[in-house]
Amino acid sequence: MNIELTKMLDRSGDKVRAILNILIESPCFYATDRQELFYFLRRHRREFSDFFTKMYGWQLLMDAKCARVYKGEWHNPAITPANRAMFNFRRRDECLAFMMLLEFFEQQLEVNGMTVEDRLNLRFHFGDLLHHCHRRFQELFPSQPGQYSEEYVRAKIIRPIMPELEKFRFIKRIKPPEDLTTGADELIYEALPALYHYNSAALSRVIPELEEATEK
Repeated sequence: MNIELTKMLDRSGDKVRAILNILIESPCFYATDRQELFYFLRRHRREFSDFFTKMYGWQLLMDAKCARVYKGEWHNPAITPANRAMFNFRRRDECLAFMMLLEFFEQQLEVNGMTVEDRLNLRFHFGDLLHHCHRRFQELFPSQPGQYSEEYVRAKIIRPIMPELEKFRFIKRIKPPEDLTTGADELIYEALPALYHYNSAALSRVIPELEEATEK
């Protein structure tokens, strides 16, 4: 099997090995993590992509700020989904909240005229995300307005998923100045580049299923 990446080991072995390790150490490799290696990967994207496709059957996804490898199949059935170290919300409302975050992200990009090519990432207040999610839950489940009150969405859905979103590097909480006291809704988060790799259109595909399940 002819894999061009192996030919680069003699002249750039340290960089090649470092990049391969980085790509499997965490879900996403950001340009700001190690800029020189990210640019090396971007310059030799074809060789790295060919390596992952031929050796693992994985897909290398990359844009101006983020690179990640996508594994479409789990090969060891003895490791159940519950024991896999991966980003995976299981409860319906958590999954919906994540898709609503994507929806909110895309709307804010449009409002602010931002793209992945911009140097800075989008920042937002927790309260603005909360208001968006509360409104969308009310729209999705009009027969259960009391169930999805703003406080319920805040305490039982949004707040619990924020640490998971931070862990898998979808968002980053911005630490306020020590002399500034802020309420929960004023907390500022940075939307990290991995969000560009997901599409909120999935929300529209599951709405009919949710409505059908609700009616039963």
